[in-house]
Amino acid sequence: MKRSNVITSLFLSASALVFMSCSDDDIIIDPVVEVPETYSFERNGTSTVSYDGQTTRILMANELKSSLLDNTKTETELLSMYAHQEGDSDFSDADLNASGKNLRSKTAASKDYFSANTTQALAIRNQVDAWISAQANDIFTNWNTNATVGVAGQIQEAGGGSIRYVNAKGLEYDQAIILTLLGGVMTDQMLNNYLSSSVLDEADNIENNNNEITVDGKSYTVMEHKWDEAFGYLYGTDNKDNPQFGQDQYLNKYLGRVENDPDFTGIADVVYDAFVLGRAAIVAEDYDLRDQQAEIIREQISKISGIRAVYYLQQAKSSLANDKGAAFHDLSEAYGFINSLQFTRMPGSVSPYFSKAEVDAMLSTLMEGNGFWDVTEATLDALSNQIAARFSFTVEQAGS
Repeated sequence: MKRSNVITSLFLSASALVFMSCSDDDIIIDPVVEVPETYSFERNGTSTVSYDGQTTRILMANELKSSLLDNTKTETELLSMYAHQEGDSDFSDADLNASGKNLRSKTAASKDYFSANTTQALAIRNQVDAWISAQANDIFTNWNTNATVGVAGQIQEAGGGSIRYVNAKGLEYDQAIILTLLGGVMTDQMLNNYLSSSVLDEADNIENNNNEITVDGKSYTVMEHKWDEAFGYLYGTDNKDNPQFGQDQYLNKYLGRVENDPDFTGIADVVYDAFVLGRAAIVAEDYDLRDQQAEIIREQISKISGIRAVYYLQQAKSSLANDKGAAFHDLSEAYGFINSLQFTRMPGSVSPYFSKAEVDAMLSTLMEGNGFWDVTEATLDALSNQIAARFSFTVEQAGS
């Protein structure tokens, strides 16, 4: 990825300014923020960057995604992958099996959104559980059945294209699951947990960061590590110093997709630069600058779900009449991205771009009657306009 260093250069020049008050005895020096070209930070010659837990969860999510289309898997096996317990043999990777981490406990688990709303968090996790169970009980058992109105099974895209496996209303449960995890784990944890001042500044984190008091046995402070964990949910399986994108099936993949759209080219640099500058600001103890970068990241990462929801709604229109297989796949991805909108974050607020109630209403609209078998182009346009109007892009920009 080719990156621009304009922001870095300008900030380095500005950060060295010395301000003097009217009194000769009062000198205030702004902290000098040393901004590296890439996401590389050291203390005493040792890297302070660490996000192994995020990499682990992304790898678990990747394997879960593949297993959702393996009809030899049982309901118990799939649910165990989602709610993995340390030592259980749920994955092909021994390191994942040995891990005490899992996806379910981090779904709808951010401090800002769900610490005081555990009922809603449980409802979201239970919905994912239900979809996983339905994949095994409804889809796998009808693997070789041709899907028709009201009947789950397989449906092939025109021209001998990909075979999709859908429920009675045309929804691919696997898409609903993985894209809900993109929102409910990766986006929510990044925007509403690790980038939140309620987490970054918790307890004595500011004092310890100011005094470079590191975590026992580690090279990093708690605040540095929290920022890294947010970074890890996007770049955890990518090259942190030169991201290539498409290295996982979640945020990393779809930020790359948005970046490749000419209407949004440059978004990847904006996000990466904000992560680098925010981390540098933590080292320099400039917490206002840190929080400014968090706001940039929130806005840009939130756009991914909005843009891709509209994109897939619009793509479905072109094949709705003549290629149900392709249309249902696009609609299933739109469904998942719409569900992920409840985990986005509007800058300067503690609110998503769309509430859970608004999201549920949109999903219900898609599922009315016979679901995707009945949905109309007018409905897809109405939903597209509703989503785009809340963001700073148009249907035409996102839908092409």
